[in-house]
Parts: sequence; structure tokens; C-alpha cells
Amino acid sequence: MTGKNFLGIPVQGDITQGASRVEQKPIEEFQPILQAVLDDAVVVEFGWRQYTPYFNDGEPCEFSVYGSWVRTEADTDVEDEYELDLDGDHPSLGRVEGIWGPDPERPGREKRIGEKFTGPDRARYDRCQALRGAVECGQFEHVLLEAFGDHAAVTVRRHGIEVDFYDHD
Repeated sequence: MTGKNFLGIPVQGDITQGASRVEQKPIEEFQPILQAVLDDAVVVEFGWRQYTPYFNDGEPCEFSVYGSWVRTEADTDVEDEYELDLDGDHPSLGRVEGIWGPDPERPGREKRIGEKFTGPDRARYDRCQALRGAVECGQFEHVLLEAFGDHAAVTVRRHGIEVDFYDHD
């Protein structure tokens, strides 16, 4: 006996635990993070891609959100939103680089001792990165899947949200 029961019925046998999913948060916790970026007059639009992979090298295919991006007024010449991804050096928001130094606890190795921001507005950069974190952390997957569906490219503007089918083959 496993010592477990399901609705009062004893369960026997070996139970293989499935993937541990991230605890989900309600939409009410997502709203202020989204609103902080929407309220920034310099931000024109932002978005992300959300989908369940069709094939994942034998691993279970699970819904996720990827590729958060932001377009500001300064990004007029950028056609492809992949160039506006928030995971690196953004053309108008800037970037944060780690500053590395010796690790006194592990001689001969380095550790991050600080960071250097390069860009026009650190507060704007941080708001956009907070949105990226909320969208891609997995804690709002149920909210985003319910609102925009699977295989979706989501674009958010002040006047509305556009959802297009996202083909990720």
C-alpha cells in the first residue's frame, strides 16, 4: 500500500510523479505589471509567443510562453520583433551587463559582484524586464492560455490586443 487515497479510496502500486509545474498566480497579480508597461508613453506595443511544442525530443510537450518583446517610439526602423526581444541587448531599452570579480570563497574563480546598465532609462528597462519575467516565468500560464489560447502570437497596444496564430514548426 502506498498510504495514499483518492477520494477516500485506498491507492496501491507505484506512483510516478509527473512534471512539477510552477504554482499559478491569478490575473489580478499580472494586471499591475502589464499596466506599468502600458502606461509608459514611450512604449508603442509589446508582446510574446505562447504555444505547446509539437515535438520535444521525447520529452513531454508542455505549454509555455517565449520571446517577450517591446517596441518603443525609437524602434521605428525595426521590422522584425525578434530584434526587439527582451533577452539581450534591446535597440532602444538598453541592456544590463554583469560585472565579475574574484570569488574569495573559491580561489581562482569569479563571481558576479555587480552590474552595469547601458541605456536611456533604467526604470523603463526594469518595468519591461518585470513584464518579461511575469510572462515567461510560468506562473501565469493558465491565465495566458485561457485568455489567448495555444499557438498564439500576442501583441498588446493601448487600444487593444491582437492575437494571431503562431506557426512554430
